Amino acid sequence: MLLGSATTEGPAVRVGDDALDREGLESAAAAVAARIRGAGAVAVHGEASLGTVVAVVGGLLAGVPVVPVPADSGPGERRHIVRDSGAELWLGRFQEGADLPTVPVDPAERSSLTPPEPPSEAAALIMYTSGTTGRPKGAVLSRRAVAADLDALADAWAWSPDDVLVHGLPLFHVHGLVLGVLGALRAGSPLVHTVRPTPGAYAAAAGAGGTLFFGVPTVWARTARDPASARALAGARLLVSGSAPLPDTVARGLRAAAGQSPVERYGMTETLITVAARADAGRRTGWVGTALRGVETRLRGEHGEPVPDDGESVGELQVRGDTLFDGYLGPSEATAAAWTGDGWMRTGDAAVRDADGWHRIVGRMSVDLIKTGGYRVGAGEVEAALLDHPAVREAAVVGEADEDLGQRIVAYLVGEGIDPEAVAGFAAERLSRHKRPREVRVVEALPRNAMGKVRKALLGDGRG
Repeated sequence: MLLGSATTEGPAVRVGDDALDREGLESAAAAVAARIRGAGAVAVHGEASLGTVVAVVGGLLAGVPVVPVPADSGPGERRHIVRDSGAELWLGRFQEGADLPTVPVDPAERSSLTPPEPPSEAAALIMYTSGTTGRPKGAVLSRRAVAADLDALADAWAWSPDDVLVHGLPLFHVHGLVLGVLGALRAGSPLVHTVRPTPGAYAAAAGAGGTLFFGVPTVWARTARDPASARALAGARLLVSGSAPLPDTVARGLRAAAGQSPVERYGMTETLITVAARADAGRRTGWVGTALRGVETRLRGEHGEPVPDDGESVGELQVRGDTLFDGYLGPSEATAAAWTGDGWMRTGDAAVRDADGWHRIVGRMSVDLIKTGGYRVGAGEVEAALLDHPAVREAAVVGEADEDLGQRIVAYLVGEGIDPEAVAGFAAERLSRHKRPREVRVVEALPRNAMGKVRKALLGDGRG
């Protein structure tokens, strides 16, 4: 059973001020399942509400693929997702662009329907990529892949019914929905969703018994800057960070106030989480841990050659195992291009791996692998060093054309009172000579897309 069968006393899920115990959640979800059985797929408005949780669980009970739609999407993106996915019904409040019959979701509704358990190979979710290189694509995730991933994470993080999971992440991404909702339900641990991931909300949840906290680096940075809220997390069993590298300054701040820094993990929409630092491992900020149970990883160079596990050499991270998606919707070319000839998924991410199997993600192969003076340098490693400087708030590192080096490393920085020469000297103390920026440029803001990711192609000569 994908959602597990643990029975805990009190609320199983709380979103803001609304809560349901396990029996109430399953009964409310059964009422949704009764309305949608037989549909090819259903789209769910992914707002932070108890209704969203009920809708998603209802789809899973009915064996109908669920398409989470970003709550902040515009009509155009929303229309693309519902049409491309083949969704036949819209669950939740009507939104412009959701040109489908609408099924209201009421967490107070009850049903005794007990649909048969769908086969493990059936699609559970159709999740859309961020679309940084074109329109978002729908990745089909099976029930088997989701279950395998959540069980592997429970093993890595010692996640059990004794935990109380706390987070305020979006309910339409892997982090907030798959890990943050389905993970809690499968592990049998109560979930407290704070609607927004603010330091004060996390501190209050910690005081009410929260033990396991999920956040992204922005959340942890804000918490580290709020010492009172950070101190409230001192009793937490585990903090988890993902979706972007965790700056070392943030980790140090949390260690000083809360007595611990987060473990990190890595994954993609297409693969779910494949690499994670274990709860019982020492903290290594900037390193996302080792391959999960049931997952294998390898590094390959530009021509498919093996890359050594020396903690320095950069290659494309490739993965295979139980957690991977079944493919993209639509033409098969995109799915075929995602795989190597010998059956490994191309992540497109540049990484290093050490002899103990720990991974560090240093950027995207397409924009973050800089070839300079015969070396291959990951922009993410340079950015992490620059972000450690107290005056630097944001950093983007690119490779720009250079007649001598092929590409020279250029850093674009946002912050207050940045002295480019001082920052360059600061970086020189932390990076090998070939990794140091040749130029430091201070800008008012970095160009970003709708998902908040830096558009490096708009920096410098456009070759970053």
